[in-house]
Amino acid sequence: MIERGRFAPTPSGRLHIGSARTALASQLAARARGGRHVLRVEDLDSARTKAGMIDAMIEDLAWVGVEFDEGFRCQERPHSPYLQSERSALYRAALDGLRERGMVFPCACSRADVEQAATAPHGAEPIYSGRCRARAEGAVFDEARMKGRTVAWRFCVRPGTVSLDDEVAGRFEQDVQRDVGDFVVFRADSVAAYQLAVVVDDITMEITQVVRGADLLASTPRQLLLYEALLAPAPRFAHIGLVVDHRGERLAKRARGLAIAELREAGADPKAVRDALLRSLGAGDDAGPFRLDPSMAAAISLEELRGNGLPMDITAKLEGV
Repeated sequence: MIERGRFAPTPSGRLHIGSARTALASQLAARARGGRHVLRVEDLDSARTKAGMIDAMIEDLAWVGVEFDEGFRCQERPHSPYLQSERSALYRAALDGLRERGMVFPCACSRADVEQAATAPHGAEPIYSGRCRARAEGAVFDEARMKGRTVAWRFCVRPGTVSLDDEVAGRFEQDVQRDVGDFVVFRADSVAAYQLAVVVDDITMEITQVVRGADLLASTPRQLLLYEALLAPAPRFAHIGLVVDHRGERLAKRARGLAIAELREAGADPKAVRDALLRSLGAGDDAGPFRLDPSMAAAISLEELRGNGLPMDITAKLEGV
């Protein structure tokens, strides 16, 4: 089997240096195994997608030296389309298959309903109580109509721990039923949720390895349950540490997060930026063949990147320190 890696950014803002570092790691990991590197654009959430960001992001990736063998804007496109917004029929077919096998159920609960019914403290997302799981579908559809909305579809999470042997982060385990509950796979606005879309995309694009940021590690057990439900093998996962600022906080697109475009406009040498990112991944000129290493699980600061050769005067000015 040919190794296939991918980089799948969301075009909600200019590409920042942390995302560029992850894209380079993805490319290096694929090439180290003689594989192909694929570009897919996760523009499914229209509220977050900004006009012109896709082409700008591709330009930024090319400037820092990230290359793709196939995908969006590439000559080779054997698994087209590579925009999630054009793949809705695939997501709907996957949902239909899960419905036929009784692995999803309709839910009339709004986010406010879920938050009010949650029996445990929650952070970014409340833990679903399971309110609609055992109800008759007709009753759920009727309730949704009374509320003037359509149903969402939730995945029936099996009890027990889901385990992942991550190539960088190591062993990771999560009781998805306890920590998340039955999660949404199709939203009430009839758009596929991220968890389902990313799994369907990686299955249909025959992705064998996923290199991405550590912030997505906690969502991986949910995706493993969906691979299992869709009767498909999961790819290998490698979650690398994020780039953080001088306060130890992850770089964000909405902040002045050292966007690649900012470095370009400030006159940075693209080779210097690329070399700094490569050295931070242990892939300098004298580092030998690239390999994913557990040390990559730790966050890397801008100070460390400067130590690897990122232009100090430019990054200090952009970061405001």
